[in-house]
Amino acid sequence: MSARESIIPVFVPHLGCPNDCVFCNQRRISGSLAPACPEDVRRAIEQAGEGVSQLAFYGGSFTAIPDAEQEALLGAAQPYLESGRISSIRLSTRPDAIDGAVLARLRRYGVETVELGAQSMDDRVLALSGRGHTSQDVAEAARSVKAAGFRLILQMMTGLPGSDDETDEETARRLAALDPDGVRVYPTVIVRDTRLCELWRAGRYKEHTVEDAVRVCARILPVFESAGIPVIRLGLNPTGELTGGDALGGAYHPALGELVKARIRRGELEALLEGVPEGAEVTVEVPRRLLSQYAGQHGANREYLRGKYGLRSLKLRPGGDEKARLV
Repeated sequence: MSARESIIPVFVPHLGCPNDCVFCNQRRISGSLAPACPEDVRRAIEQAGEGVSQLAFYGGSFTAIPDAEQEALLGAAQPYLESGRISSIRLSTRPDAIDGAVLARLRRYGVETVELGAQSMDDRVLALSGRGHTSQDVAEAARSVKAAGFRLILQMMTGLPGSDDETDEETARRLAALDPDGVRVYPTVIVRDTRLCELWRAGRYKEHTVEDAVRVCARILPVFESAGIPVIRLGLNPTGELTGGDALGGAYHPALGELVKARIRRGELEALLEGVPEGAEVTVEVPRRLLSQYAGQHGANREYLRGKYGLRSLKLRPGGDEKARLV
């Protein structure tokens, strides 16, 4: 999608889902209470701002809903696709709701991008989370989507029941090996009216905190970056419902991505500062465009490192190099 294009979202919460995953309440996550109908598709496109946009069906499992309903929603978009008002269509679905007939239908209606909710590549984690599919389903669906010529986006979650930093990092490695065009990483949030919320309140699920998410995602992002795979979203998109109280716990933070990037930069600075004597006055030159990441929110990285290494002072100086260096 070009810089001039924008997304026109149409939410289809819980449509097509054969079961409720323990973490999921799509209506509260998306802020959409009713499934979309063809008129909603037309209205969303008509009300969108000027310029070419991409239509995106989010939530639910689009390819698992009845064929007639899929075709009605996709058909409503066809005049706008033919006129150039929208450039393409993207949708999200389950790995076990993909086959040759499904992909042929999507191609016929001009779908360009398919997002698969993989969530984990650990079968025990998938079972404990109530996903209803296996890691093999993810791998087979991803390969089929790529082979059919679609852009593939994979979604994963950290902090699910039964997972830890190692299983989450292994999930990232296995997803990267499937060569997607992008990934979304969603650390687990405890949403009101979900099975996970009940497990948490009963003491049977340990909360995946913001700090937990920052720590593990700082390990995960380099996995995708080293493979040249863009992370197009990190953390749930903030909504009025989640911010207003539906996110009861877990890794919900409006700037989670920035916190993770700052943690990665902190690790780079730690490597530079090893062996620097206590009481030293240190200046580190960092890439100008990344200065805020190296400093951390409200200077948190600088203060943390000054205390950890007993430095008299630590200054971060903007420079032009791509890597941080002591000066």
